[in-house]
Amino acid sequence: MEKKIHHGKNVARFRQMLGMKQDLLATLMGDDWSQLKISRLEAKEEIEDWILDDVASALKIPAEAIKNFDEEAAISIVANTVNNHDNATGNSLFSYYPTFNPIDKIVEILERANKEKSEEIIRLRAEIENFRKGKV
Repeated sequence: MEKKIHHGKNVARFRQMLGMKQDLLATLMGDDWSQLKISRLEAKEEIEDWILDDVASALKIPAEAIKNFDEEAAISIVANTVNNHDNATGNSLFSYYPTFNPIDKIVEILERANKEKSEEIIRLRAEIENFRKGKV
């Protein structure tokens, strides 16, 4: 039996990985959105494609990431690929020792995206302030 992916939980996971609160996502989504509406969205098991596309655009991630991310499968993959370097297979020709930690790379990418979002928020706040002062 195929496991159902919970779209709402994935939205929450990606939002949290980006260090974003629900109210900020609601702001990025537009005037029709509120923190409460984001909270309800994150509770839904299945989200319509057009809404997922809008959420993914606001988070600056592919919609497919939200649709297909399975935390249990990701944990299983990591758990089953841990190598203690003991060469238990007896054949070191097929041993692979990456020179970087893939999780560190993911964190680096997410931190960069978070920094870009923070800079965008600062820029937009400055534009709003200039608009209020009539400098536009």
